[in-house]
Amino acid sequence: MQILIENAGAQTGFLILENSGEWMIEAGCELNDGEKVCTTQVLQSIPMANRLPKSMIEYVIRTHESVILNDATREGNFINEPYIRHNQTQSIFCLPLLNQSKLVGVLYLENQLAAGAFTPERFSEGDATRTQVLHLLSTQAAIAIENARLYSNLEIKVEERTQELSQALKHLKSTQEELLQSEKMAALGQLVAGVAHEINTPLGAIRSSIENIANFLIENLEQLPTFFQQLTKQRQQDFFALLQKSTPQTTFLSSKEKRQLKKDLKRQLESQSIDNADSLASTLVNIGVCDDIQPFLPLLKAPDAQKFLKTTYDFASVWKSTKTIATATERAAKVVFALKTYAHYDQSGEKVQVNITEGIETVLTLYHNQLKHGVKVIRNYSEVSPILCYPDELNQVWVNLIHNALQAMDYKGSLRIDVTRQEPFVLVSITDSGEGIPPEIIPKIFEPFFTTKPAGEGSGLGLNIVKRIMEKHQGKISVESRTGETRFTVSLPVYK
Repeated sequence: MQILIENAGAQTGFLILENSGEWMIEAGCELNDGEKVCTTQVLQSIPMANRLPKSMIEYVIRTHESVILNDATREGNFINEPYIRHNQTQSIFCLPLLNQSKLVGVLYLENQLAAGAFTPERFSEGDATRTQVLHLLSTQAAIAIENARLYSNLEIKVEERTQELSQALKHLKSTQEELLQSEKMAALGQLVAGVAHEINTPLGAIRSSIENIANFLIENLEQLPTFFQQLTKQRQQDFFALLQKSTPQTTFLSSKEKRQLKKDLKRQLESQSIDNADSLASTLVNIGVCDDIQPFLPLLKAPDAQKFLKTTYDFASVWKSTKTIATATERAAKVVFALKTYAHYDQSGEKVQVNITEGIETVLTLYHNQLKHGVKVIRNYSEVSPILCYPDELNQVWVNLIHNALQAMDYKGSLRIDVTRQEPFVLVSITDSGEGIPPEIIPKIFEPFFTTKPAGEGSGLGLNIVKRIMEKHQGKISVESRTGETRFTVSLPVYK
């Protein structure tokens, strides 16, 4: 703008560009009075109305021809233009900025201080140098403006494309998370029956134990004060000694074992000429006296021995019931905790410090019902420090690998889990005693939707998800297989 004004002999100039289908003033430049210095201002899309001779500029836009006026108020086709009449504009030079015959802008120059500043004669062959300079400058201006527009459009397109890619990436990440959660819920659906059984079993034990305690209190509550008041010092000692015999029992005897113990005790009682030997032997075995009856012989020879042992046995049963409730509650709580831990969905997206073996044990708890009837679980856990990871996703890894292992050996055989430290990784190996994977299939097992299971039994996404989770952890997974032994090994970096 400055060079054009100085070379054309103009006082002021304006750059008009198309913006969203309308031609607007985008920049203005004015030569300061008495100085050879121009002040340029970017005007940022100001309408032409009342600021420039609009009809003249529209003519240049339409015809791609320049307009040069010696005195705009007296000559030319734009004498009645409101802008010219109002400002009494004299010299005007309005030229199109063309790039390869394409209009990219309009340059409007004027000089209100002198007439004839832009007469045709000044830009004719008689002033070839100035004509060439202005032509060159206007051409360069057109090229510069077109390049600027292209660059601006490119920036906009790049930004739009970047936003599209960002949205696509966000959508892809969301889809992956949904897929992972879907697979997790699908696995959980397969475990529901087993998990329900694992909870119902301890609940049944609790219910039975509570009934036992309630029945004891209903039947004996009124007689208990009398029972304890009538106990001699020796009987008190016998009572607590028998209770102590019942307390340490941690193993359950089979019916056959109980029958044999009862026979042995009956024989001992009969050798001591004790009446009701059969009934007393049965009660003693139920209490937990299974071998040496010598300390209790005086008690067993007493006339009320049967009644005393019955009451003592009832107390022992109540004590056992409380222990059963405690054990069953702990078992149910463990299953519920494992279920909650596995179903949990971490939305923070941040790694946390986690003990690897705890996650594996959580999954084994959920699979306990499938394991207990025919699978021997061998745990080889080395001491490893907690690692930084995404625990929810790792639990999905253990579920997929353990589930596949159990299916591979038809829920009968041995399942070995090894956890070791091999710098800079923690290695987790899950080995099953199944038939093995055919060598030609191994390269395909991590591909999405590849499965050898019948329709409806597998999506073919399990191992692919495992592989992607490993990649997210910057770890890896490998497989070795032969008949009777298939081992999947997961390598998790310790320091990342």
